[in-house]
Amino acid sequence: MKAWIISSLSIIFCLIIGFISSMFQTESMISWYPTLEKSVLTPPGFVFPIVWTLLYICIGISLAYILLQEPEKKFVLVFLWSSQILFNFLWSILFFYMKSPLLGFIDIILLDIVVILFIICSFKSSKVSSLLFIPYLVWLVLATYLNGYVMFNN
Repeated sequence: MKAWIISSLSIIFCLIIGFISSMFQTESMISWYPTLEKSVLTPPGFVFPIVWTLLYICIGISLAYILLQEPEKKFVLVFLWSSQILFNFLWSILFFYMKSPLLGFIDIILLDIVVILFIICSFKSSKVSSLLFIPYLVWLVLATYLNGYVMFNN
């Protein structure tokens, strides 16, 4: 029962973070973002909430695995996990709310680094946590490219 509660709370926490960060995008998604020159690789708008919901579920499950197990470097893993969720949250504020592709790009590069560090550090002691971050990293690589494209072309 304890595992179920921790897993559920971890997933709910991530989904709430995602929902709150999306609130910072609302106005810009209507008035600013459509005016930007975007890459032809930019997915259609309906893809983003679907992908992010699935990713936040994976990110939450990854946290639950770290919290429920006693992996080596647990403090380091929780620190890296917390850092990535903070950078993740800040990106929406920097890119959309502040309308700053440059600050968003700096943030997402830091996010990429922290996610890579998490994957590497967690692999030995919690392979599931590590592997759950692989789709996240793939999506972040695309998002980093898209952010960079907007930054350099607008």
